[in-house]
Amino acid sequence: MSALRRILRDPVATLGLLLVLFAALVAIFAPWLAPYPDDAFDSHLLQRLKPPSAEFPFGTDNLGRDILSRVILGTRSAITVAVSVVGVSMLIGVPVGLWAGWRDGWASESLMRVTDVFLAVPQLILALALGQLMAPGLFTAMVALSLTYWPFFARTVHAETRRLRTALFVDALAGIGASTPRILLAHVLPNAAPAILVRATIGMGFTILTAALLGFLGVGAAPPSPDWGLAVSEARQHLPEAWWFPTFPGLAILFLVLGFNLLGDGLRDAADPRLRRSRH
Repeated sequence: MSALRRILRDPVATLGLLLVLFAALVAIFAPWLAPYPDDAFDSHLLQRLKPPSAEFPFGTDNLGRDILSRVILGTRSAITVAVSVVGVSMLIGVPVGLWAGWRDGWASESLMRVTDVFLAVPQLILALALGQLMAPGLFTAMVALSLTYWPFFARTVHAETRRLRTALFVDALAGIGASTPRILLAHVLPNAAPAILVRATIGMGFTILTAALLGFLGVGAAPPSPDWGLAVSEARQHLPEAWWFPTFPGLAILFLVLGFNLLGDGLRDAADPRLRRSRH
């Protein structure tokens, strides 16, 4: 609760929280909020590329589909991808970081060197390479992003475990005979949780942006999926006349990524006051 109060006292972090909560509500109630949910996947060539109006507030795309409905439905897809990718990355990276941070020796060093190799290659390039090996689609994008994001969690948890393993409470637990799994899971991991939460929040924003870019490049979501990156890609050949076609999906990407980044900064400041932004 104290961390939440710190976030709410920070206007920038509060804005990020509101953006994320708004997007989450839109994703949950997307089928009921979309004006034309049943027609968002069908072609309506007689109404293609209509500008924003009372009937179509965001206009229509090259196949006559309501852009507002597709943006709303795309919110659920974007958040699903972000949560899935970050969740799988945590399942891989957190145990690797815990084990490598607690142990010494060649096995621990080898794991962290593998992690460094993944971190040295730009995530987008690695995701594109993995995506090319599999059939294009949303699942492909999720697998590629999961396999390229886990090293960030491994490195974060490794650093926290290294810091905590020399703490007095860890020595006391070892002195009373507590097992290593108990120390790691019941004491070290909860103390590392704030850093993991910050990494997860920022990672969701980065994952949404990267997934949209994969869709834009044809490796991610495939038609007729209401993917924001795919919509921007399809709109290129209709610019500048149909300006509304890429604008609203692009703004959706901008605001959701911005929300996660601002919230992540706020969580970081709340978790570690030493990193708090200076105020004038």
